[in-house]
Amino acid sequence: MYTYENPIIKGYNPDPSVCRVGEDYYLVTSSFEYFPGVPVYHSKNLADWTLISHCLTRKEQLVLDDARPSGGIYAPTIRFYNGRFCMTTTNVSHKGNFIVTAPDPRGSWGDPIWIKQGGIDPSIFFDDDGTAYFTSTGSDDGKTGMYLCALHPETLEQQTESVLLTQGGGGRFAEAPHLYKKDGFYYLLLAEGGTEFGHMVTIFRSRAVTGPYEPCPHNPILTHRGMNAQYSPIQCTGHADLLEDHNGNWWMVALGTRPLPGVMLHNLGRETFLAPVVWDSGDWPVVNGNGTIGLQMSGPLPAPPAAGHSFGYTEKDFLYIRNPEPARYTLAPERKAFTLRGGGTALRETDGTPPTFLGVRQTEFDMTAKADVTVGEDGAKGGLAAYYGPDYHYAVYLTRFGGVTYVRTCRRVHDIESKSERIPIYGDTATLSIQAGKECYMLCCQDTSGKTVELARGAAAGLCTEGTASMTFTGTLLGMFAERGEVEFTEFAAD
Repeated sequence: MYTYENPIIKGYNPDPSVCRVGEDYYLVTSSFEYFPGVPVYHSKNLADWTLISHCLTRKEQLVLDDARPSGGIYAPTIRFYNGRFCMTTTNVSHKGNFIVTAPDPRGSWGDPIWIKQGGIDPSIFFDDDGTAYFTSTGSDDGKTGMYLCALHPETLEQQTESVLLTQGGGGRFAEAPHLYKKDGFYYLLLAEGGTEFGHMVTIFRSRAVTGPYEPCPHNPILTHRGMNAQYSPIQCTGHADLLEDHNGNWWMVALGTRPLPGVMLHNLGRETFLAPVVWDSGDWPVVNGNGTIGLQMSGPLPAPPAAGHSFGYTEKDFLYIRNPEPARYTLAPERKAFTLRGGGTALRETDGTPPTFLGVRQTEFDMTAKADVTVGEDGAKGGLAAYYGPDYHYAVYLTRFGGVTYVRTCRRVHDIESKSERIPIYGDTATLSIQAGKECYMLCCQDTSGKTVELARGAAAGLCTEGTASMTFTGTLLGMFAERGEVEFTEFAAD
């Protein structure tokens, strides 16, 4: 038995799905309106994960032109069969469900294979005889539930009409169907209760892939509903996937949230957690003995976890808002140097050309984003932002007018925007920083003596999912932006 820390993947990484190839493990999560899409993580022990690639790296695979905040890519599933990785997901902003494949997840993934069966949260299951099945959450003739169709085993094109498997166990928003086969039973894993504080995982089984499916007598098998933040540092657990490791031990990956201390608000997004699973005498799965997950866990990991948990970022971790225009970015991340060229689109705008923005996930409550920022031409504007969405972000930036460079801050929550007075600086370069904390984000600039001066602060609650005006599914990013002109960033770091 080994002790490990949750979440196993920090920062906004929801809707995890996992597969095994020999003694290697691969995991994908949702990416929504950000590009590239569907990050792929690799592990040898299920506790320590490294981002190795993305499934969707070309516009032919990922069209986000019309993606609203928290639109785009929902709930992927990854499976490996007969020498090929298959990833299926939904682009809710463009054409719906599709599959991409790759012989090596570190390389380039193929063009989309579009599936007629609609809905969201698609999954693939390969039966013992090689038959491929596709499940998703959809609606037909007014019946919302889990639907199944058969795919061609090679081309993965839909071959049969869709049939209804179940409408769930009575929880609202039943979704995320994953199929498995064990000891002659087909098991159907679902998420119910909505992806907020009532979230839960339920499971059903049948002797036939098309049903009928009976519910587990101790559903839900995972939930933190009814446990407020004073009693549980983890909330909203659900949307899970099951896996048998190469030693024959079973595991569950699931999303969850870490609320800000003492309140039911979260700004880091839904993250990926891991729990051990055993099968009881009735052949039903039991998650961690009691159906909950902790920040520190123990279980029969395939290999010991690394000493200390590192969540540094690499070039692969940087995200753009919607489909970026490559000409607006010159990147040299090995030198921590970046040049961004603004096209006039502000962070608050959602239509047309996307904002020029490059960021990484906020993975801890306490983090600092910092860079030396230079604006060398009149009219230029750019700096650092803590970005949850177009209507929820804080920024500290430089502008230049009449040969004078100024530093300024902006805080936007809902449709209310508060800007500080412009403060002139010497020269055209300043060290800017955003210091994230459990209560607030401090927007700062170094003065001529090198001392960090706080210019403004925004409440951490202002970048929390629960406070947004519409349903949102992402988390806060810390990054660089340019609204107008050319802006240079050196020594960028977020840690």
